[in-house]
Amino acid sequence: MVRHVSLRHLVTLSGEHGIFEHARGSQPDYEHGYCTDDNARLLIVAARTATPSMTSKKLESLALKFVSKAVTTSGRVYNRMNHHGQWTDEPSTDDCWGRLVWATGVAVAEAESESVRQRALSCFECAIQQKSNWLRSQSFAALGAAEVLRTFPQHEVALEFLRDFAEHVPDIPTDSDWIWPEQRLSYANAVIPEALIASGYATANHSALDTGLTMLDWLIAHETTGDRLSLTPTNGSGAGERKPGFDQQPIEAAAIAEACARAYRITHDPVWGRGLKHSILWFLGHNDSNQIMIDPISGGGFDGLTRTGVNRNQGAESTLAMIATLQHLAERRTGAKN
Repeated sequence: MVRHVSLRHLVTLSGEHGIFEHARGSQPDYEHGYCTDDNARLLIVAARTATPSMTSKKLESLALKFVSKAVTTSGRVYNRMNHHGQWTDEPSTDDCWGRLVWATGVAVAEAESESVRQRALSCFECAIQQKSNWLRSQSFAALGAAEVLRTFPQHEVALEFLRDFAEHVPDIPTDSDWIWPEQRLSYANAVIPEALIASGYATANHSALDTGLTMLDWLIAHETTGDRLSLTPTNGSGAGERKPGFDQQPIEAAAIAEACARAYRITHDPVWGRGLKHSILWFLGHNDSNQIMIDPISGGGFDGLTRTGVNRNQGAESTLAMIATLQHLAERRTGAKN
């Protein structure tokens, strides 16, 4: 069992401008540069560190500097930066936008430093001007708005965003065993019910809250085989498809952990504690291939679970997904609230 969450691999992956996206083995792959998606994830993990250290503060500062550069005055967000520090794409409201809104919201609620919280709030308020056509992007952003409301309960823009989000999530079927607003599961699936839970709770929209909890319960049942998580693979999953599927990604387990942790804090129903436990255990080897997804030497997280073992590259997304999940283990031990 992991005794504490180590940030050392995040330091290894970090460069002048932020955290590098990919790794070859345990070493950063400089060629592919940086992305806002991962630096937003880094900001979340660093801001949530239960006992801030010099390392976590440096990582938090690095990530906040990156995301602050990524957001434009219009609120749209650049995602890809080469290793020289130059943006290589056009700003958008894709997932990078949603994750930036989420991360800055977490920093507003969780960062220890007042200056960090204020910089994050400015970044959040700039980005939240926009909306996305993509459900997951909107869902990530909704989580950020819910975090801001923890500190500023009357923040009208955040409240309006959450009200609008809950109204525009596609309805779930009522006459089918497929209780999901899409025909197939794809990636970071649990963020959709989590965003409904967060928005429903923050705006006293009981219908949205109940729908989110229903969707999350269905998703966990769909993603479970016996007493372990059997996650949606990279090519997605539809009704009636055989399990297990591969490759499985750490981001799926992390998304379930996030959603279950939020559902537990709101409802105190132990069923969500069990869902969180299964997410943690997935990283510790209780998965379809019986493989531990953490490198004990580097402190990194492996990039994927295959039928025959693990993808031993240890990129930023996978490592941050692992650490974010284990942070919930520390939360449960200490009784702290993320």
